Amino acid sequence: MGNELQWDELDDLAVNTARVLAADAVEKVGNGHPGTAISLAPLAYLLHQRVMRHDPADAEWIGRDRFILSVGHSSLTQYVQLYMGGYGLELEDLQALRTWGSKTPGHPEYGHTAGVEITTGPLGQGLASAVGFAYAARYERGLFDPEAAPGTSPFDHFVYVVAGDGDLQEGVTAEASSLAGHQELGNLIAVYDSNQISIEDDTDISFSEDVAQRYESYGWQVIEVDWKKTGEYVEDLVELNAAIEAAKAETGKPSLIILKTIIGWPSPGKQNTGGIHGSKLGGEELAGLKRALGFDPEQHFAVAPEVIAHTRKAVDRGAEKRAEWQRSFDAWAAANPERKALLDRLEAAELPEGAFEALPVFEPGESVATRSASGKVLAALGPIMPELWGGSADLAGSNNTTIPGAPSFVPSRRSTSAWQGDPYGRVLHFGIREHAMAAILNGIQLHGKTRSYGGTFLQFADYMRPAVRLAALMNVPSIFVWTHDSIALGEDGPTHQPIEHLASLRAIPNLAMVRPADANETAIAWHEVLSRHAGPTGLALTRQNVPVLPRGGEFASPEEAADGVRRGAYVLADSPTASVDVLLIATGSEVQLAVEARERLAADGVGARVVSAPCLEWFAEQSAEYRESVLPASVAARVSVEAGLALGWERYVGDRGRSVSIEHFGASADYETLFREFGITTEAVVDAARESLAEVAR
Repeated sequence: MGNELQWDELDDLAVNTARVLAADAVEKVGNGHPGTAISLAPLAYLLHQRVMRHDPADAEWIGRDRFILSVGHSSLTQYVQLYMGGYGLELEDLQALRTWGSKTPGHPEYGHTAGVEITTGPLGQGLASAVGFAYAARYERGLFDPEAAPGTSPFDHFVYVVAGDGDLQEGVTAEASSLAGHQELGNLIAVYDSNQISIEDDTDISFSEDVAQRYESYGWQVIEVDWKKTGEYVEDLVELNAAIEAAKAETGKPSLIILKTIIGWPSPGKQNTGGIHGSKLGGEELAGLKRALGFDPEQHFAVAPEVIAHTRKAVDRGAEKRAEWQRSFDAWAAANPERKALLDRLEAAELPEGAFEALPVFEPGESVATRSASGKVLAALGPIMPELWGGSADLAGSNNTTIPGAPSFVPSRRSTSAWQGDPYGRVLHFGIREHAMAAILNGIQLHGKTRSYGGTFLQFADYMRPAVRLAALMNVPSIFVWTHDSIALGEDGPTHQPIEHLASLRAIPNLAMVRPADANETAIAWHEVLSRHAGPTGLALTRQNVPVLPRGGEFASPEEAADGVRRGAYVLADSPTASVDVLLIATGSEVQLAVEARERLAADGVGARVVSAPCLEWFAEQSAEYRESVLPASVAARVSVEAGLALGWERYVGDRGRSVSIEHFGASADYETLFREFGITTEAVVDAARESLAEVAR
């Protein structure tokens, strides 16, 4: 059929069936968002049944186009197509919408329903992360098949996004869309459902900008498809299909198709109102919708046999497209054995041989900021891990996130005197867009098997938190590099000094926060992070130099320390006396204070064990026996040492322990002054240990 749209009455019936199924599903459960699913049924059907290259028999096929429903509240827009297309959903799954244990939760959830590429609950995240999908598609093309002519590689595909008014209003999409235009991502196609209705009804009350001009200024191709232009509402699928084809043909820009619709059409009384956006139609209105579409109002979840037989042909079409792609892939694999071996390694989630041996080793007596050590790790791993790429939110020199000698990921014409780029480069420049950075990193991880990272100051994790939380919820291994991890960043003052951030980030389930004590812990931590493929990690790194801790003798050997870092906490230096009287549990730059306090306490005959705890989340994964070996329950005198809130440490120190912490905002001064004035000192650790010992002795 070429690019011409082939459409008949059976397609119309299938689209109308999709509308009715969406309305019935929300009506049955009593809550949900039917309006957009009703009016976007033609678009969703067109994409899934005519446009996209996908294989319902294998939702993970690497050659597939990606579909991202950024309007996640309209989950039925996707669920109905997954049912019709043969992805494993059946009518009973639609009937179980938004109920316990169903495959059809209120918003699409990654890893829960086959065919769902990303969790899209908070508005804006889908479109923003789709930019990351498009980044990854281009970078992977560069890894595996850079010489192929455009459109001829088995690694060429499109990323399709359906977004709405709410997505376009969220600030994260402005950040990400600006980057998408700057990057000239011709593989990204977004359809903006401009129905101008949200929960508070007509969006004119709060949203009046010219979206088309805005996106043109970002560097996008903008195509308008107005189904209301004649004064009558006409769902012109030929025009919409032509717009999609024009978007596919534009290889130098991302495309935004502005589709002007009437939400809930043809619902007789509630179309074009906020009443159909986020609530069921109600019996009379539902009956009116069915009558308008030629359906029996007395029947619910009615699907004509010829309709499902017709739509399930998507399985056969998927198999044909898959076979055609496989021939291309096999030819590529035969011609590129080394690249095929790389792909196989990434698919197997394995690090390259020699990755551990390549890690830099730092000698005791040196003084190295952990941010600097992190940069040295990236420099060491970069040459043997082509899948490793990343950068920062305009803080490359501060975050130490640049792989030396690597080109930037940017069209060549965007190169500057400081940065030379090409489309397949590996140094990412997010500009001052922390929220988009986190969402883009999530999209990269969801798309494929490369490992990306993004850096900023720990304080600005606040700007990233929504996307960080989603990474944890989706269990994807995004890597967030957060430097300047305490008040010790110094003179920039309280606006830049994180206080509550470690505690608040640790409160996110499934996010591992890693705060290494020295350069060697930093190297091992990076290796462990890259060895893990489930759940995101935040690396909290120092601006200031910290001593490289001794290894061996009274301290843990290099092997013991490496194993201990992977386990999240370990005995760095045991009690120098015959007994363990008090446990000093510290993270990051404050471990050195615990080491010094151990020596001072020993002079008074007090036996202190120093526990370095770079990652409490990894420690919680360990067996009860291991945790007891590090923090024996018999030792009730305990002190936590961390330059942040004490919140959360009560789990480890108990009601008779003490915490050396900071419970207020910082100030502008050099870090030595700040630590002294705010009590982050060796003396404070010694005093806290004595207080805890006295409390235990009562």
